[in-house]
Amino acid sequence: MDRFRMILQYFQSNSESVMNGICGLLALASIKIYTCFDFSCPCLPWYNMAYGLGIMFVPPIAFFLCCLILNRQSLVMLEEWRRPQGHRRKDLAVIRYMCSSIMQRAMIAPAVWIVVTLLDGKCLICAFSGSVDPEKFVGFANATPEQAQELLAKVPCKDDELVRNSTSRRAVARYLRCWSQALGWSILLILIIAAFLARWLRPCFNQAALLQTRHWSNYIDIEQKIFEETCCEHSRLFAHKCILHFFESMREEIRQHSFDLPREEEGAEGEEDLLRGITHQDQVNKLLKMWYYEKPPLDVSQATQR
Repeated sequence: MDRFRMILQYFQSNSESVMNGICGLLALASIKIYTCFDFSCPCLPWYNMAYGLGIMFVPPIAFFLCCLILNRQSLVMLEEWRRPQGHRRKDLAVIRYMCSSIMQRAMIAPAVWIVVTLLDGKCLICAFSGSVDPEKFVGFANATPEQAQELLAKVPCKDDELVRNSTSRRAVARYLRCWSQALGWSILLILIIAAFLARWLRPCFNQAALLQTRHWSNYIDIEQKIFEETCCEHSRLFAHKCILHFFESMREEIRQHSFDLPREEEGAEGEEDLLRGITHQDQVNKLLKMWYYEKPPLDVSQATQR
């Protein structure tokens, strides 16, 4: 149990590193899922594009949502954005920094999936085989528009009887695969250049403002964790006191059955200190409401003087 608690504390104290690891694992999982996926284009004029674009963009949306769900800071950022002003002003720079950090991590797995699908080329061939100009290819130039559309829709299915031995089918497939790979490498190059510029141009901006926004974004996350831990500790002590009061009338009967029930006076003073005088449900509800609507200002000078 202690070892599990230590692991949990490590995850809580290193949430940023853990999220980086989770996003990296999702990126690797996206590659593994695509390589194991049995891609079967329907080879029908009105369904190819829907199927190809669906395979290309629906899983990235799912990966993106999974990254947002797993990232605890996304909920913290939304709560900070939606909370009332109260006694503490909201810093939009901190919210933008948190949003940027969340989006950067959430986009890793979707970007990997899209780049891998484009480099493979099957999805784009399936989606846009019917959009190719048949006049550019000899085998389809002499066919009627309906026949050309049917033959172009069969391009992804190399085993189909209509286009099994067609050189034009291979030409169309090579043409679309070249465009797909060129687009994939271009996106990959753009992402690498963007990451390079973001990494190397960051020192050119105001480092003091960057340190401030990073510090207070970490503070908001840590404050939320400590508040939840404090609420759990108070709930445990409050429940303990309520249970003791509930069994107070049964104390003699419990003792007769050889149950060792600690007396309420033992450690009562220490528990009252930990309860901070919050001993009623209405007081708890009022304080929770105050915490949400009127968060205290970030000033501990009075507490330090005490």
